[in-house]
Amino acid sequence: MSNPNTQALSDAGVSIWLDDLSRERLTSGSLAKLIEEKNVVGVTTNPAIFAASLSKAEVYGEAIAEQRDKSVEDAITEITSDDVAAACDLFKGIYESSKGFDGRVSIEVDPRLAHETAPTIAQAKALYERVNRENVLIKIPATLEGLEAITETIAEGISVNVTLIFSLERYREVINAYLIGLEKAHAKGLDLSKIHSVASFFVSRVDTEIDKRLAAIGTGEAAALRGQAGVANARLAYQVFEESFASARFEVLAAAGANVQRPLWASTGVKDPAYPSTLYVTELVAPQTVNTMPEKTLDATAAEAEIRGNAIAGSYDAANRVLDKLAAQGIDYNEIVNLLEVEGVDKFEVAWNELLEDMSVALKGAK
Repeated sequence: MSNPNTQALSDAGVSIWLDDLSRERLTSGSLAKLIEEKNVVGVTTNPAIFAASLSKAEVYGEAIAEQRDKSVEDAITEITSDDVAAACDLFKGIYESSKGFDGRVSIEVDPRLAHETAPTIAQAKALYERVNRENVLIKIPATLEGLEAITETIAEGISVNVTLIFSLERYREVINAYLIGLEKAHAKGLDLSKIHSVASFFVSRVDTEIDKRLAAIGTGEAAALRGQAGVANARLAYQVFEESFASARFEVLAAAGANVQRPLWASTGVKDPAYPSTLYVTELVAPQTVNTMPEKTLDATAAEAEIRGNAIAGSYDAANRVLDKLAAQGIDYNEIVNLLEVEGVDKFEVAWNELLEDMSVALKGAK
């Protein structure tokens, strides 16, 4: 029986995806239990998640031994792809019943390729073929170089999770990249109804960076703005979503079977303990959205979230006022979102390098 709070969230049009995956979750039945009891209908992964997962050598001992004659990169690809494929199989029923919107499992291209278009496209295709499941989503970062990669991957009929979006301008570019990809796919005669995408808009990291600067300002006026930027930014992203997919351009594609690219709220774990643990859940409820949660946030949602229906409708003027007030405090929005993108790529690269190092040690131990 599902939890009433997570059920209310689902009823309000929010798809709950777990921001975690490991072989232990799959073999222990932990993930299946979350599907049954807490309305989880998808999974996202990233290099940091796999680094944490693969650090548990006892769970992956046999799998690592099977890869002992392969390169470190190939071993990681094989093991993580197997986990993703198994999760895709677990979600197959949800994928089919939701007509492809949910039941999705994401796997990310090597973050070291974030600023290289052609290699990203090549690896996106390779990962899709390796996982070999229709309900996999290939994660591509929303760097400038990633935009063309998003377009070309979609044009091949491969569904994409666009990650590391922080700015409204970049979000518009991501939507445009998706639409161009759909137009190319349509010109090739591909079935657009089979192509899906989500746009992962990061939330808590915006507050973390802006709150730090507000604290440095040190005035009461600045302090009053703490914890407001992330939600305001995400709500304005939803406005961009609504406007973009109500356009005449998308209507043509929709008539050919195309799906909207849903906004996905990422980085929804609260970093500041002074804030409600479900801040980035309850304040971002709206139809056709995805909220990808670490388990701690999912548990808090199940235990204490008050879901009051659509929390974004009618909020755009207030959200714009928040950004205006921040600008009046000398907070440079563009500088911050650009910094967060750079830091986001760097963090994933660090996690990837840790994963490479851990796997290298594990493979040597298996020989």
